[in-house]
Order: sequence, then structure tokens, then C-alpha cells
Amino acid sequence: MVGQEVARRRTFAIISHPDAGKTTLTEKLLLFAGAIHIAGSVKARKASRHATSDWMEIEKQRGISVASSVMQMEYGDCVINLLDTPGHQDFSEDTYRVLTAVDAALMVIDAGNGVEAQTLRLLEVCRARNTPIITFVNKMDREVREPLDLIDEIERTLRMAAVPFTWPMGMGRGFQGVFDLRHNHMRVFHPGSDRLDDEDEIIQGLDNPLLAERFGDQAANLQQEIELIRGASPEFDQEAFLAGRQTPVFFGSAINNFGIREVLDALVGLAPPPGSRSALQRHVQPHELRFTGVVFKIQANMNPAHRDRIAFVRICSGRFERGMNLRIARNDKDIRTNGVVSFLSQRRDLLDVAYPGDIIGIPNHGTLQLGDTLTEGERLQFTGLPFFAPEIFQTVEIADPMRSKQLKLGLAQLGEEGAIQVFRPHLGSALLLGAVGALQFDVVAHRLKYEYSVDARLAPAKYQLARWITAEDARELKRFIDTNAHRVAYDAVGAPTFLASFGAELSVAEENWKHIRFHKMREHAGLVFQESVDV
Repeated sequence: MVGQEVARRRTFAIISHPDAGKTTLTEKLLLFAGAIHIAGSVKARKASRHATSDWMEIEKQRGISVASSVMQMEYGDCVINLLDTPGHQDFSEDTYRVLTAVDAALMVIDAGNGVEAQTLRLLEVCRARNTPIITFVNKMDREVREPLDLIDEIERTLRMAAVPFTWPMGMGRGFQGVFDLRHNHMRVFHPGSDRLDDEDEIIQGLDNPLLAERFGDQAANLQQEIELIRGASPEFDQEAFLAGRQTPVFFGSAINNFGIREVLDALVGLAPPPGSRSALQRHVQPHELRFTGVVFKIQANMNPAHRDRIAFVRICSGRFERGMNLRIARNDKDIRTNGVVSFLSQRRDLLDVAYPGDIIGIPNHGTLQLGDTLTEGERLQFTGLPFFAPEIFQTVEIADPMRSKQLKLGLAQLGEEGAIQVFRPHLGSALLLGAVGALQFDVVAHRLKYEYSVDARLAPAKYQLARWITAEDARELKRFIDTNAHRVAYDAVGAPTFLASFGAELSVAEENWKHIRFHKMREHAGLVFQESVDV
């Protein structure tokens, strides 16, 4: 039973540079799968509709995605778990953690801009995990770059073979549709966001006289380009795709609902079902009968009226049943699961049963932390959920001292979910905020105001870098902390951190304290530290 359900699951993330059309594509995938009936408008910020995956108030106001969201839908015989991620580079840490919870990725490229910086950064993360990648080249209804140039750039910059599955005829006002190379037919483009592309006109065969009759020179150019790419592109190799060495490429226009069906079919037909997951103790296979799962995201205030906190859990093995007892491996505490939910972005439904690959939400009040492993009793610790050393620091003050309790509560909860890193100095009581990107501070200030009714003033701090510190000898670590008390702080889980105003300070500390290890990245609860990460 578990094995059959595992085979039906497809769990993937959508990644892209900002404004490539990722959130629009997310909406249209939900629309085509029948999960929603009206796609939200990403850009119409003053309208009553917003993107289904953009549920925060700041997302609705700015028209950007700043938090990952989870959506489950059925398509054909498969259950698809779709994770939409922030495109802005300042939220790459949240995106990275989401990528640890998926089995494949859908990369969206703006056909006018090609492969952009944030796309490349996220693709490096996928490559480090050998995550299979499907590519969708968006906005073909605009004046964009030549498809052959885009294919060449994908191969050069991403260092993987690009295998076109569809090929466009024209672009901009001259965009006529895409030719499906696997099924040997042309899907004719008609602009409009109120139609599904399975209603579009289909012309069978590349040598069909109707193509030349309808499209003239454009049909001739299409034939020449397809002949060229068939000769130059490698044959699609499923094993190379699963190893992250090949990416199938599709062309279309998400805003016009065009090319979506082919992408959904590829996700079902090509993307892998859930695989094994690494824990410190052993590899866990998805078809095992006993439940295991890992918390990869915590979100506060999805329902502001109830001040809730939801732990997003990726099921790694076994069958989940509502009401079952689960154990937190970190502290051996048991939790009940009567209120577990499934997701369609901010909409939640009580969940009775779930299987490996599914994402479930467990309401809690601080019991669960990012990286926690849940089991039916076995002592396991899944690995790979990272926290990056902050690159920017700010101090926080409040205009009304009477709101200090709300400030501490808000920062504690936002720190738990990874929206910001909150540090408590070894000396003094003033909290210090750390982030990878500056926009994270804007989001935190906004959320403190609208979710916790706290007007906070943020100001630059004197620190420029941080490193988590460990030592084999606990006495040596305590001696280092006591000696450098003015530069030491503790993060949300109590892991000690060395703060420096200049790189030279870190170099001096590393030179003088040979038995102290300084880490750029840590995993859950300080259990596993790494020297560096290249992303």
C-alpha cells in the first residue's frame, strides 16, 4: 500500500529569478490541475484577487513572493506537491531549505533575459543535491531572445545538456505556437488567459502542408530549426536527467495559459517519485512501514487571528494517520497529531492520511523547530537542513516600551521560522538581528507591525560577519566565550556564535584559538556543523 502511494507522488519546487513568471506559472499549474478555478493576478496589487501562493499582506502589497508556500493537487493518477519559493536573492536561505524537501525542480526562465544570477545560484544548490530539473522558458509572446541562443546559454551557464521537448514558432506578435517534438504536432497559439491549452488547435506533423499554408516562411524556419536541434541535441536520457546532467526544455507563455499542459505531463512522466533520505544513523527508504518525517519550514501567523505556528513536515517514509503519536528525536517528547492539515497555500484542510513525498502541517506553539526529525519512536536525525551565517546585522528598538513583550514574542516566532536570525548577546539584553539579505529586515519590520502590532526601529549594527563556534573540549569553548564575551551571542537554539566587525578580527581569533572551530553554516540545533557551503 505504501509503495503504491509512493509511486504516485511527485514533489517539486518552482525556482527562478524575480519577475520570470514563477508565481504566474504556479497559478496556472493549479488551474490546469483543477485545484483552483480562477488564477489570481500577481501584478494587480490593488485588485481583490492575489496569487494563490502569495498569502502574506506584504506579498499582496508589493506583488512579490517572500515566503515559500505549499500546494497539493491531483493530476491524472498522480498526487503533486508543489512548493513555490521566493525568487528574490535575499530569501535564498528559505529557498535552500525548501529544496531539501523536494525530489525535483521546475526552473522558470524569462525568454527575454535568459539565465539570471539568482537562477544560477539556485541551480547550483540543485546540482549539489543532484536534483532533477525541468526547464520552462516563459514569455514567448513577447519580443525575446532567439531560442537557439537561450539553449546555448542554458548549456554553458548551467553546465548541463538542454534537450528541447517543445520548440517555438516565432516570438512576440509573431509567436504562433510550439511544436511538440515527442508527439510530432504543433499547438497553435491564441492569446488569452481565459482558455486552457487543451482547447487549442493542434496541427499534426512537421511536414503537414497546413503549416506552410498557414504560416509561410515561419513554418520553413521552424522546420530548419528543428532539423538543426535534432542533429545537435543529445537524445533524452532518463538516468542523466535524474542525475541532474540533462534538463528537458519547454517553451510557452504562462500568462496566456500556453505550454502549461506539456509541463504538467513532464512532471508526472519524468520527475521521480520520493527516494531514500539520509539520516545520521542510516538511509531511510520511503516504502518502509514506520513513519518518519523532517521539519523543513515553520511559518507563524498563517492565520493572524489565531497567532498560529505551523511546522511544515516532509514525510520521508511510512503512512501518516491523523491522531497518531509521533516522537521528536531531538528531545524524545511525544506530540499528538489531531490537528494536522494539508495545504493549498494559505487554505488548510484537516488531513486524515498522507504518504512519503507529501507535505503536512502540524500546528504547534514552539514545540517543533526547524530540522526536527519525527518518528514513531526510532532515534533518527535527518541531515541537510542548513542555516547560513548572516552577512548583515541590525539592532532593533521599539517606539513604545510597553510593547517590549510583543516585540520579544514576535522576534522569537519569526526567528523560529527562519525569517530572520535572532541573536541574544552573551553580555547585555538588547537583541541583535542577522540576515543574508537586506530585504529580510523590511519584511520583519512589516510583519512585526501588522502581525504583532509593534512599531520597530531597525538600525545598522557594528558587526559584519558571524561564525558558529564549537570545540571538542567543552572547557575550552567556555574559556573562549568568557574571554570574548563582548563578541559572543546565542542564536534561536542556543548555539554560540562569534561576531566580528572586520574580517581581521575573525582571522586573529582563528589564529589564537587553535582548538575552536568557526563555521559558516550550521544544521539543525547545532548537531552538525560545516566549514563552508558553495551556493
